Amino acid sequence: MTDAAAPAMPPDMQLDEFAALAQTIEQEVGKVIVGQKDVVRSAIICILAGRHALLEGVPGLGKTMLIRTLADVLDMKFSRIQFTPDLMPADIVGTDILEETEEGRRQFRFQQGPIFANLVLADEINRATPKTQSAMLEAMQEKTVTVAGRRYDLEKPFFVLATQNPLEMEGTYPLPEAQLDRFLFKVNVTFPAVEDLVAILDRTTGVDVPEASTVASAQQVIQMGHLALSTPIAPHVSEYVARLIVATHPDSELSTVMARQYVQVGASPRGAQALIIGAKVNALLEGRFNVSFDDIAAVAAPSLRHRILLNFEGQAEAISPDAIVADLLATVKK
Repeated sequence: MTDAAAPAMPPDMQLDEFAALAQTIEQEVGKVIVGQKDVVRSAIICILAGRHALLEGVPGLGKTMLIRTLADVLDMKFSRIQFTPDLMPADIVGTDILEETEEGRRQFRFQQGPIFANLVLADEINRATPKTQSAMLEAMQEKTVTVAGRRYDLEKPFFVLATQNPLEMEGTYPLPEAQLDRFLFKVNVTFPAVEDLVAILDRTTGVDVPEASTVASAQQVIQMGHLALSTPIAPHVSEYVARLIVATHPDSELSTVMARQYVQVGASPRGAQALIIGAKVNALLEGRFNVSFDDIAAVAAPSLRHRILLNFEGQAEAISPDAIVADLLATVKK
């Protein structure tokens, strides 16, 4: 994203404005979403960073509600795509339709698909065929779609928040590593605690259902992203991130005992980028204009859990990528 992509951009946002607006966004989302503070924070980080997120959890935990609420709070055009094996690329990106003009001539007109939105919910994304996934991949990476040899720019800003069910984790068509790598974060949505479940029942089983109000605009989100990405990062923090990523590879001299024993493929350079980008936004959300080791630790699990591929031994012993990440944070020298 560039400044030119957002017309009538207001003056640059200051750190105190960023922190206040981010807090208001989190509070407004909290009116609808009970608990799940880490999930909400991770989704907000991805949006403010201008990147995509993959949410994984069993049905009924509020993943769709969270994404809809974020779209309402941020005043963004929302679209939902339910992925199924028979979904075709044209169902996502759109297609040329033949229509007759007032003069009686026939011509093709491009009809936009649901991908043309600011915030796109890709529900059960791992159920689509590879052909459909490739269309989604181009949109996520290039923020454009190609139809009949013509390119069309997507909305600005543009985010994909995708969901998948861990009970069908392999799905009909498993997500390829290339597509998983496009997601800044993979966020695990867990079952609510007893007190949170009681609060959910109180809020959702009566006549009055809480609603969130719009507190920010798409242009403000772009502004916040610009400020976040301009956050400085010290060389020693960047070097620490590089060591963490190299240590995920089992054949590296820096790898930990767990990585050598249980990891087949480590994180790519995109993992390092995700750590730094996520840490920059996290630092600003905490009211700081510098990135610390604590910020790296705060975003390490969602940044890396989908980028570490376990070997047979790791799968057989039910080792989680999160355990590998925790071991890296405890072992790799700062």
